[in-house]
Amino acid sequence: MATGMNNVELHHGAATDVGLVREVNEDSYLAAPPVFVVADGMGGHEGGDVASAIVVEEFGRLADAGYDPRRGADVVASTLAACQDRIAEYGAAQRARGASRFHAGTTAVVALLVEDDDGPKWLLANLGDSRIYRFNDGLLEQVSVDHSVVQELVEAGAITADDAATHPERHVITRALGGPERVEADYFLLPLASVERLVLCSDGVTGMIDDGVIAAILGEVSDPRDAADRMVAAAVQAGGKDNATAVVVDVVGLMTATSYDSERQRVSLEQKLGALP
Repeated sequence: MATGMNNVELHHGAATDVGLVREVNEDSYLAAPPVFVVADGMGGHEGGDVASAIVVEEFGRLADAGYDPRRGADVVASTLAACQDRIAEYGAAQRARGASRFHAGTTAVVALLVEDDDGPKWLLANLGDSRIYRFNDGLLEQVSVDHSVVQELVEAGAITADDAATHPERHVITRALGGPERVEADYFLLPLASVERLVLCSDGVTGMIDDGVIAAILGEVSDPRDAADRMVAAAVQAGGKDNATAVVVDVVGLMTATSYDSERQRVSLEQKLGALP
C-alpha cells in the first residue's frame, strides 16, 4: 500500500548572504514543507529582489493553501505562470512611470512532494541557472540542467565543462521569469528513496565553489541547517562575488504516531526505516 506524502518526514535548513560585492540581496528562498524554492533575481534593487520575492510569495500561497499532489506538474506550471504575469505587470508599471530601461526577472528552482499509486515522489522544476542537486550514498548529482549560453555550448561540444566556469558569457541565461515571452520550466520526477538529501541553490554558490566542495560539506555535516550555512559561508569565503543562497532538505523517513523529537535530526534514513539495527 502506498504511503501518502503527508507521512513523509522532512528536515531542512536554509541560508542566504548578500556576498562581498553586491549591495542588494536579490535572492529569495522558501522552505515551507513540502514546498521549497530558490529564486535568483535580476535587475537590481526593486527589480531582481522584487521578482524573486514574487516567486516566493506565490509558492508560499501554494504551501499554505495546499495542492493536489497528483497534479504536481500542473500546479507548478500554473504557479510559475502567475509569477510571470505578476513580474511582467510590475515591470510594465515601472516603465510606465518613466523607468524606460527597467527590468525585473528571476530564475527559479522548485521542489515539492507529489504522489502517485507508487507513493510519494519529489517533483523538481527549474528555470535559469540556479541548481538542484541530490546527494545519495555519498554521491552528489546535479539534477537540473542550466538554462544558460555556456551550457548550450557544452552540449554542442564547443567548450568543455571546465571552460564554462570561466567563460565570459557564463552568467547569460536563456530562460527566466520576467522576460517578454512565457517560458516553460524543465521538470524532473524522482522516487523518494533515491534522494537522501536535496539541495537547491543559486549560482552565487555554484559559481564560487565546485561540486567537490559541495559534496564534501554535505558528507561532513549531518544537520541540514548547518549544511546550508556551511555552503553559503564557503561561497562567501571563496570571494562572495554574488548573492549566495542554499536550501538543504533531508528525507528523514516516515512519520509515526509518536510526537516529533528534535534529537532525531541526526538519525539516518536507514535507521528510521529499520534497515539497520
